[in-house]
Formats: sequence, structure tokens, C-alpha cells
Amino acid sequence: MDFLSLHAHLRPNSLAVTDLSSNRQWTYAEFDLCVAKVTAALKHQGVSKSERVACLAKNRAEIIALHLACARLGAIFVPLNWRLTKEELQNILFDCEPSLLYADELGEKHQFEYQDISQLLAEADGLAPQHIATIDQQLPSLILYTSGTTGKPKGVMLSEGNLAETAINFALLGQVDSRSSFLCESPMFHIIGLISSIRPALYFGAKIVISDGFIPQRTLARLMDKALAISHYFCVPQMANALRQEASFSADKLQHLTAIFTGGAPHPEVQIRSWLNDNIPIVDGYGMSEAGTVFGMPVDIDLIDKKAGCVGFPTHRIKTRLVDDNDNPIAKGSPGEVQIKGNNIAIGYWRRESEFAATMTTDGWFRTGDIAIEDSDGYFRIVDRKKDMFISGGENVYPTEIESIALKHEAIQECAVIGVPDQHWGEVGCLFLVIKENHQMKDKQGFTDFLGQHLARYKLPKHIVFADSLPRNGAGKVMKNLLKLT
Repeated sequence: MDFLSLHAHLRPNSLAVTDLSSNRQWTYAEFDLCVAKVTAALKHQGVSKSERVACLAKNRAEIIALHLACARLGAIFVPLNWRLTKEELQNILFDCEPSLLYADELGEKHQFEYQDISQLLAEADGLAPQHIATIDQQLPSLILYTSGTTGKPKGVMLSEGNLAETAINFALLGQVDSRSSFLCESPMFHIIGLISSIRPALYFGAKIVISDGFIPQRTLARLMDKALAISHYFCVPQMANALRQEASFSADKLQHLTAIFTGGAPHPEVQIRSWLNDNIPIVDGYGMSEAGTVFGMPVDIDLIDKKAGCVGFPTHRIKTRLVDDNDNPIAKGSPGEVQIKGNNIAIGYWRRESEFAATMTTDGWFRTGDIAIEDSDGYFRIVDRKKDMFISGGENVYPTEIESIALKHEAIQECAVIGVPDQHWGEVGCLFLVIKENHQMKDKQGFTDFLGQHLARYKLPKHIVFADSLPRNGAGKVMKNLLKLT
């Protein structure tokens, strides 16, 4: 029995899923029946154990039903990033070799051979429901292709056991219960949209409210809507800041929120405290496709204020350590790579066994490639991606440290730092700046002087480039591989 079936028995008439785009709703009993019929539909089309079912569509209830149905059959669901080009999508489809592709209008746009996802439930409704007594927790039920910020995307294979751990870990950190209501707006091709916004709610019999995308004015209205009573909302810091800039923003109408949960990018402390001053917890966290939720801040305004800029700590279900380049544990207060161990860790990369093996240490720890510092109270602060770090004149330089200082300047909307070759120092920093509307910055030296008040000289970027925007992937992360010094 899975989470959905359990609550179909425990609370059959409780609201489970609301799809705002199509104005549809399902109770737990109704959605369990819906998934059972979709399971029958997949089986009717010949989908069997270990086969892949791909999906190219904006957020909608059918995506959740497809994933849960695949899990019940022992098949593997592959949600596709609809922001990719046709060529990029074709490469992923070639890699995962799905037996079926479900799509919305994007399928026709790219001229793929596909099943119309809008017809899925109608077609399934005519079939006898296929109820599955038990689900193999060890089989992969999901392949999430990584965002590809550093190269060719890899298919991260996650089992139902892995996904259950993410549900439990986030629920513990995020104070989820049966009264919770998640606004699921992050794309469902991402771990946040398909897992973190869905599975904790199903685990506790809470409500899921599906949105097809972020539109600041519309999203804010939904968060303030008393009828929806949203308690949990995920976004990247830039989205949270955009909500505050809306003319209709009212802190008083957001007091029902348990918290706004953010991640995926550095979060300026001044922005964090602006929410706290309005008595709204804004909770930073840390996770990844391969491990789901790893760290999370407490849902407590005083503790967030005290540790603003940290990503929190793990639950008791995850082991973590910080190590040097030789995998030796380091002392608190020193930067080291985050390594983790637990039942949340993915079971592998699709058809890339050697690459996944390279991410594991000889004693069974997963190498995240992220650099963090643990303080004396056990709170973690992400310093940078290990691969983003560059060495200037023999000194390690972490771009996130520079970016966090740059964001404190009143004129900066967003920024990113990369290392570029330098004949004298080996590598130096190149800082890309996006200036806020109604602000100007013509004096690069003045801005460098501002950074110099907070950073050692070897950390100061030698190049500053003004940009209209920064390239981001579907998860909201800056794609630094696309940034070039010209």
C-alpha cells in the first residue's frame, strides 16, 4: 500500500488534489481510483516493469497520476524539461528510450510521436481500475535528468524508497501535517515540483494545489487567498523577492503560511530579514536530485534571524560530514565538501554506472560537490559548488562568497561570478551584474571598492560585466557555463 492508498482508506472524503488550471478537484478516494485507472491504462498499452514512460507537459494533475501509476507497475516515469529545445529533448528521449511519451501541446510543437495527456483520464475512465497490493520500494520509479549546468544531462534514478525518505525528511523539517496545503508551482520535471511539493502532502494526507507556473501577481493572490489556505510554498530567492515587489503585497494576508521555502541560489540576508520583519518565516534549505531534501532551516523566525544565510541542518535520518580533498573529515568552521549517507541517496545514473560509482567514496558516502561550513551550533552554510571554485594566485576563491557581498549593494538585482584564465594569477574572477530598474552604475572601480570593504584582495573580481539578465535553467539556477567574458 502506498501513501495515496493509505489515505484513501483513512480519509476518503478529504480533499487531496486541486488543479487550478483546469478547475478540477479530487478527494483521496477519488484520486486513488484515478491512479488505479491510469495504472490500468498503462498496462493496457503494454507498459511493464522497468519500462520508461516519458512526459512533456506543464504542471497538471495527470503528471502526478502518471508517476504514481508507474510506481505501482514497477515502471519508470521520466518527466521532461519543457524549456529545452527539440534537439535537447531528442537527446534525452534517445537516452531513456521510453515506450510511451505523453505530452500537451508541446508534443505537437516539436512534432513528436506522443499520447495526448489531456485525454489520459478520459481514456482511463473506461477501464477497470488496476489496484496493486504492494509496491517494490527498491525499484526505480523515477528518472530526473539533471539540469545540465556543466554538461550533458544525467538521468538520476530514484526508487520509491528514496522518495519516501525525501517526504519524511522534508515533513520533519517543514512541519507538515494533515492540515497542510502545498501550492505546487515549481516545474514537475524537477525534484522540488514533483517530489518535495507532492510526496510530503501525500504522506500526511494533506492538500496539493497545482499551478501551471509562476506569475508574480497571480501567485501572490493565491498565497493570500483564504479559501486556498496555502501553508507551504517552494521558490527560488528571486521569485520570493518578486512577490514582495508586487503592488498588492500584504504581509497581513500571508500570516497563515507555515513558511515560504527557498533554495537553489544564494539568498541575501537583507531579503530574508525583510520577510522576518513581516512575521513570515522564509526557510532556506539545501537538496539535489540525487538526494532530495538534505538540510533545512527551522520554521522559527528568531532562529532564522540568528542564522540568516544558513541552509539549516539534516534530520536524524541522514548522515552528513564535511571533508577535505582526500575525504578526511575537517573541523567545524572550515570549508569542506558535503558528503551524505542515507536511504535518500539515488540508486544510480541511468546507463552511467561508472559515473555514479565515481560519486561514491570507498566507505559509502555520496560526494555532493558542494562546499559548506558547519558552525558551532551545527548549522550549515553553503559556500559554493566545488566545481565553481577557482584558484587565484594559489588561493581558493568561492564565487558564492563574492556574490553574497555584491547582493548587499542597493543597485544590484542579481549577479554571478565565474573564474576566467589570467596570465599572471592563473585564474581571476569575472563578475556579471544585473542592475535594478531606476538604478545606475557607471563606476566599476567604485563598486570594486565597495567589495573591497568586505573581501580580501585576492577575492576581488578583476572583470565586471553588466548584463540585462542571467541565463537560468528550469530550476532557477544560474547556468554559469553560458557566461562568457567577451
